[in-house]
Amino acid sequence: MWKKLNSEEIKSRVFNALKKNVDFEKSDIIGIPASYLDPKVFYQDAPFLKDAPYLTAMIQNPNHIGCHTLGDSERFFSGTQEIERELIEMCAVDILNGKPGEQDGYVASGGTEANIQAAWVYRNYFMREKKLSREHIALVCSADCHYSVAKAANLLGIGFAKVPVTADTRTISEQDVRTELSILKQNGVKAVIIVANMMTTMFGSVDDVHAYIAAVKSSGLDYKIHVDGAYGGFVYPFSGDDSDLDFSNPEVSSVVLDAHKMAQAPYGTGILLIRKGYMKYAMTEEASYVQGLDSTLIGSRSGANPIAVWMILSTYGPNGWREKIHMLMYRTQWMCQKLDELEISYYRHPRANIITIKSDQISEEIAQKYGLVPDNHASPSWYKIVVMDHVTIDKLEKLVEELKN
Repeated sequence: MWKKLNSEEIKSRVFNALKKNVDFEKSDIIGIPASYLDPKVFYQDAPFLKDAPYLTAMIQNPNHIGCHTLGDSERFFSGTQEIERELIEMCAVDILNGKPGEQDGYVASGGTEANIQAAWVYRNYFMREKKLSREHIALVCSADCHYSVAKAANLLGIGFAKVPVTADTRTISEQDVRTELSILKQNGVKAVIIVANMMTTMFGSVDDVHAYIAAVKSSGLDYKIHVDGAYGGFVYPFSGDDSDLDFSNPEVSSVVLDAHKMAQAPYGTGILLIRKGYMKYAMTEEASYVQGLDSTLIGSRSGANPIAVWMILSTYGPNGWREKIHMLMYRTQWMCQKLDELEISYYRHPRANIITIKSDQISEEIAQKYGLVPDNHASPSWYKIVVMDHVTIDKLEKLVEELKN
């Protein structure tokens, strides 16, 4: 699915998709609560729009309510829905090694929503298929996991447990997982939703999913495994050749990506990818006025955002994207070498573009000047550098010079 396209091919594909959508100006459609952006505020006839497919999509304002990989969807926006389906297949198959046509998914408001959606699906699965009540279900993650997992447990009214990580390596152990699962089991939990990290937001650390699998299999608990790749999903698959955190692993049921981080897409482009057969557990039958009903947490959402991510990936192609990530890895490694020369303690996963420096190794003044984000604003133990596209070696060198002094 994932092919590199030139700008004319991308424009043609998007504009042809928009032509298949409802034209509010020319059609006699009067029954839906939707329209183009208000022309008194947003100029629709600007000449540059003929060369700006994403901005044109924003103005035409397609509503992608529902999950379009399930089949039936709102007919008014069928053209741009097809691009979203292509994007989901591209991410599931070409990035995450799924088999063609065996994953569902949609573009969410972000990784937080996508993580909550996955937990919601599995909670309902356990309640419906295993006849469990909420107090029998718990979310399990590492201590470095994103806060959205705690938020999901709170919203869904299910249990929550964190597996400790070692301070310097940010890794979990099978024994620690066993301990947490044992405590949950003693408290009446019968099924767990395990969230494994494909690079954490603070450290870029990666969980050993086999530690989770071995521990949960020996526990006798029922389980589903979800991978949070909201940060690492557009990095980890390209910075090395092997991965147990994608659909090539039969134990993994779902993965979250977040295009508005490393893919530099507009905010509101988290992506949930989940194996076929699970989205039905979040289907809202009460959404009877929506063609195809709705199985997403967000409901109405912008059809322009999937187009933005599709355009980005199509502009690079798989080889171009790999080159981009390798360039970021080179810059990250350069910075690590400089820190080694200065004998400054830090953590960095070898496939990540995040470097986290111990707070006693750097002054608060320098951290503030360069916008290094702490793990805890009240009492920081670590400060992180994130090597993004704009973080050049020239910028990193300025920090190095200050650290030398």
